[in-house]
Amino acid sequence: MGTLNMLGLAKRIGARFLLTSTSEVYGDPLEHPQKETYWGHVNPIGVRSCYDEGKRTAETLTMDYHRGGGVEVRIARIFNTYGPRMCLDDGRVVSNFVAQALRRQPMTVYGDGKQTRSFQYVSDLVAGLMALMEGDHIGPFNLGNPGEFTMLELAQVVKETIDPMATIEFKPNTADDPHMRKPDITKAKELLHWEPKVTLRDGLPLMVTDFRQRILNE
Repeated sequence: MGTLNMLGLAKRIGARFLLTSTSEVYGDPLEHPQKETYWGHVNPIGVRSCYDEGKRTAETLTMDYHRGGGVEVRIARIFNTYGPRMCLDDGRVVSNFVAQALRRQPMTVYGDGKQTRSFQYVSDLVAGLMALMEGDHIGPFNLGNPGEFTMLELAQVVKETIDPMATIEFKPNTADDPHMRKPDITKAKELLHWEPKVTLRDGLPLMVTDFRQRILNE
């Protein structure tokens, strides 16, 4: 509904509209890494469907307003992003691990921890969104860091950064959890002249510094 309202506003005042979509439009992908041409593998009635299908519908609306109403639009498909000033308890895996390790709690890994994600630092995402809005290409564009980590590898990097003695607690996996997630960013490189610069090992300490300060003040 928010997308629909903003598209109506953009049409009325002649604004350029940016949709921040998500890698979740690919669902549990059968293609790896994921290109923008991949239509996805999504369960329409699962526990994650409201988010996956909500974003897919938002992309549909955006393209309909572009084709039918002449609205100037841009679509970014954002992959996992992390950085300072995130909510401490937002449920995202990087914030979960960092907050748990700083609080001396076990890091919660769902399933066997072998599912993969790609993590981009927030400044890289901002640069990508600005390049998209300032350029002439509609998209969709994958904006993410192709560096791929299993959950266990991510937990190891968090341990190295915060506390080598941190432990891991395994819990049953959630339904429809994607097994793999890695962006193909060839299109963004070629058309936006953009690619991420900050590695996980460089970006994570910047997030940890911010989280540590806020957790100490709790």
